[in-house]
Amino acid sequence: MAASIATWHGVTPPNDVALRMLGDLEKLIRDFEALRGSLRFEDEPSSFEAALREAASIEVRR
Repeated sequence: MAASIATWHGVTPPNDVALRMLGDLEKLIRDFEALRGSLRFEDEPSSFEAALREAASIEVRR
């Protein structure tokens, strides 16, 4: 990832802390990718307004 950033933006990590944070970012990206398709908000309804209506109807049913 550091090489990609350097190639595209001409920036390199300035110290060990930055390299460690870059590793944390890579892990975070993998963790989010692992959740793809399993998050409830990705299901229908697909629009924010429809999601609000759905949430309101769930609350009324309780």
